[in-house]
Amino acid sequence: MTEVLGDFIRALRSADVRVSTSESIDAGRVVGLVGLDDRMTLRDALAQVLAKSEDEKAAFEETFDAFFAFDQFKSRPPAANDDRADAAGNAEAEGGEGEDGSPQQSGSPSAPGSGGMGGEPGEGEPAPATDLASLLERGDQAELQMALAEGARQAQLNRIRLFTQRGMFTRRIMELMGLDGLNEEIERRERDGNVSGAERLAGAREGLRAQVRDYVEKQLEIFTANSGRQLREEVLAQVRLSNIDRSDMKIMRELVRKMAKRLIALHSRRKKVSRRGVLDIRRTIRANIEYDGLMFHTVWKRTKIDRPKVMAVCDVSGSVAQVARFLLMFLYSLQEVLPGVRSFAFSGRLGETTSLFEREKLEDALVETLREHGGGSTDYGQAFMDFEEIALDDIDHRTTVLILGDARSNYGDPRGDILKKIHARARRVVWLNPEPRTMWNSGDSEMRKLQPYCDKAVTCTSLKDLERVVSELLRSAV
Repeated sequence: MTEVLGDFIRALRSADVRVSTSESIDAGRVVGLVGLDDRMTLRDALAQVLAKSEDEKAAFEETFDAFFAFDQFKSRPPAANDDRADAAGNAEAEGGEGEDGSPQQSGSPSAPGSGGMGGEPGEGEPAPATDLASLLERGDQAELQMALAEGARQAQLNRIRLFTQRGMFTRRIMELMGLDGLNEEIERRERDGNVSGAERLAGAREGLRAQVRDYVEKQLEIFTANSGRQLREEVLAQVRLSNIDRSDMKIMRELVRKMAKRLIALHSRRKKVSRRGVLDIRRTIRANIEYDGLMFHTVWKRTKIDRPKVMAVCDVSGSVAQVARFLLMFLYSLQEVLPGVRSFAFSGRLGETTSLFEREKLEDALVETLREHGGGSTDYGQAFMDFEEIALDDIDHRTTVLILGDARSNYGDPRGDILKKIHARARRVVWLNPEPRTMWNSGDSEMRKLQPYCDKAVTCTSLKDLERVVSELLRSAV
């Protein structure tokens, strides 16, 4: 059942249900406690440990019903000739005894994409030559389902990712179920003159092929439920922010939220090392004075990660408004892990938007920020003067000043002297420029005057760049 549960968790992740390693372990314990006899009990029990939100619960139920569906062969009639059909019917009427008088073992179907049957056929080996023909003639649905599940496990159907792989997996599963033996049986009947028997078996073979293909398509849908959207997200995370189309804004908002949550998960906890790391010699000696210096108790140095205060100054003029929008959106989503964020926006005059972001929803805050501070003629000199008046006294050795802009000040004085004061007070100044580095000192760009007062000046054109910069800020230690 371990492989089945692993495949089911992989299917849940494909359906955007977040499942951690610890939750996977809990799910294994749940299966051990409730067993597999009652389908509804199993579903409800797994839902308690694997689905957290309402959306995840709905996705869980849909994925569970699709993953643990055993209806591939329910409508298939047996392909038996009259003698074998009568024999099968008599065996069932007598309590399910086989030809040798022993009870038939039907078993229960395994889960999609896995087997876990054990016994015969062996690992990676197709079924014995006559088994598949016999199963088709008897119309044994349970055994056919088990053979299909075992073939899917050996063919590693859970790795299917592309629509064009359907034919390859269908053929491979049929071979593992015993296709070669079935073909040999059909040819043998044709040689013996049993044309009607060969035709019936050939028809059953084609019906089986269709059923296996349907099964493969269902698994493709389960394991690639959101692959198209995930691929789109990967592309949008790396494309230039200035090239993002309005139609993709909804995806981008969700992508920013996911990135923020990922950073929160990585950096929200203070890291303390008390039983490993660097030995604190002085404290260890003091702790063992009463033992005449014998090291009965060792003391290790503790590493404490201190979250920096962040002041974000964003140019929201027309040339960089799209990029600034995403930075503000990103910082808005990081409030949980960066509680000291203060945001400022400008094109001409600079204004603080911190309280606006605290009281308004994201979209409303962004619209109001761009309306109040965007659209004007860019003036870095005036913006730095306003910033000096509003926030310079609040900058200390723990403050990181994050500036987003192209440094194009319409040939006005950028007031690098004020940025020099900011740099002297702050822990560091980081400049994110949405333009390629080759454009930094062209035209009215003032990066040559401002870059000397920055601890880091980097090109930032995509969400991946933003995530990398903010992650570096969060990793800062005292």
